[in-house]
Amino acid sequence: MSSTSFPDDRAGDSAEAGWSRRRLMAGAAVLAGAGVPVAVGRPAAALTAAGAAGTAEAAPFPAASVRPGDARYPDLVRGMNQRWTARPESVRLTASTEQVHSAVQQAVDAGKRLTVRGGGHCYEDFVFNDAVETVIDLSEMTEVRFDEQRGAFEVQAGATLTDVYERLYKAYGVVVPGGVCYSVGVGGHVSGGGWGMLCRRDGLIVDHLYAVEVVVVDARHQARVVVATREQDDPNRDLWWAHTGGGGGNFGVVTRYWFRTPGATGTTPGELLPRPPAQVLLSAVAWPWGEMTEQAFTRLVRNYGAWHEAHAAPGSPYDGLVANLSLNHRCNGQIGLLTQADATVPDARGLLDTFLRAVSEGVGVPHGAVTNAMGEHGPMPDLATPQRLPWLQATRYLGVTNPVLVDPTLRGDYKSAYLRSNIPRQQIATMYRHLTRTDFSNPNAMVLLSSYGGAVNSVSRTATASVHRDSAFKLLYQTYWHSADEDAINIAWLRDIYEDVYARTGGVPLPDRNTDGCYVNYPDIDLSDPRRNRSGVPWTTLYYGENYPRLQRVKAEWDPTDFFRHGQSIRLPGR
Repeated sequence: MSSTSFPDDRAGDSAEAGWSRRRLMAGAAVLAGAGVPVAVGRPAAALTAAGAAGTAEAAPFPAASVRPGDARYPDLVRGMNQRWTARPESVRLTASTEQVHSAVQQAVDAGKRLTVRGGGHCYEDFVFNDAVETVIDLSEMTEVRFDEQRGAFEVQAGATLTDVYERLYKAYGVVVPGGVCYSVGVGGHVSGGGWGMLCRRDGLIVDHLYAVEVVVVDARHQARVVVATREQDDPNRDLWWAHTGGGGGNFGVVTRYWFRTPGATGTTPGELLPRPPAQVLLSAVAWPWGEMTEQAFTRLVRNYGAWHEAHAAPGSPYDGLVANLSLNHRCNGQIGLLTQADATVPDARGLLDTFLRAVSEGVGVPHGAVTNAMGEHGPMPDLATPQRLPWLQATRYLGVTNPVLVDPTLRGDYKSAYLRSNIPRQQIATMYRHLTRTDFSNPNAMVLLSSYGGAVNSVSRTATASVHRDSAFKLLYQTYWHSADEDAINIAWLRDIYEDVYARTGGVPLPDRNTDGCYVNYPDIDLSDPRRNRSGVPWTTLYYGENYPRLQRVKAEWDPTDFFRHGQSIRLPGR
């Protein structure tokens, strides 16, 4: 993604204009027969009918309603985070947009609280909680294909990132710049403005979003299927915009996305999305905690922050480099730095070596191999010397190297921050104090610093709903464990470190010269609690900044009854 805004994208106009009135009405008739209301009218409405018409095709399996007592039920009422389970009256397994539409309408008619599961990675209880009565499970809606009529890649909302990467790259040689973890579901990842190891080169995944299909509920309590595009003349365009960072579960049930890079033209699929680097350089180095003084720790963190602050703007030779610095709790034994760099740019190895020297300069503690698991990754001793790997092989490697993260007993808690400039020394001292505490011991507790900026910052703050467009790097405070008996101590530690780091701004990273709020895809219910967020700045500002009023207007138009809601959903205006 290289453009700085979203201009009037006419790449698919000829195909869309080719829809005859007769074909449009035929598509609408198919849907009417299926019981799915659609709109017919302007050119964008033709896309709506065309998109929804596909839902009348044969589904791979009949919709299933799984209820208590069914042997499958216990496996379908929990997320990846085992802190969150529920006892809904039913879980609706769907295979098509038509089935989703039917499930939504039935829940509306019965007055049932409804939530939606995609990949199951939600960090809070927004899907599985005590109030939910019906869960729509999209996990079997995994199709990824090229849609010739739209000139864009169609991805069903239940597909995981691995599904998407494998199909797009193997079949077409292209990619969307999404996240690392293989099992993250596309539905929530995209709507929250997902990012990953190609973000500095290609931007956010939403920077390539062309259209979204959503099952919405109108003021008459009727479910409808709507397709919204980024076309300037699309009357539904605001609904597309809301799904470029407005978060999941707010406006309806997303059933499909379409991707095409703004400005991409032609009909050849391989030219319509970015091509990933043919090869990347992977490096993983670690510093032993046993030799790490507070002075050395401070220098390491400041070096990382200074480099990213200096390279936050797009257009640098380093746009293809992304690095994660894992500040693990001292009991882990190591602090790790994982780096992926585009191996196809001139002097790629020289750029990587220069970066590693910049981060290490003055630390005074030699780094070696990563021999311990940390964050999303397991031991990586072979990467102490940078390795050149094909892009897909590297992506698979990074996505599945930590067996802890595929453990079905995993429990966790998470918080976030965006950084516009380097971390102040006082905040680093606070991190050091909590990461070296002896009254708490968990090798899976950490602060993760991740590269940001580059192409992400080439888009304006309001062009998409993803408002954080001038940050250099971001922070993930996290801890995960395996027993409910350890919940209290882990949650308390995470709150302690986070609120102490941001003590001067009320316990949260306020939008200011240094920080810029929080990442909605790492939801944190504490931001809504005045006992924990003492800043006086609402959680909505931390997630959405100046984009929140527009998101509220979209909410009022497309979900006027507030049918789709959770603990931190977009509020209707005036609420």
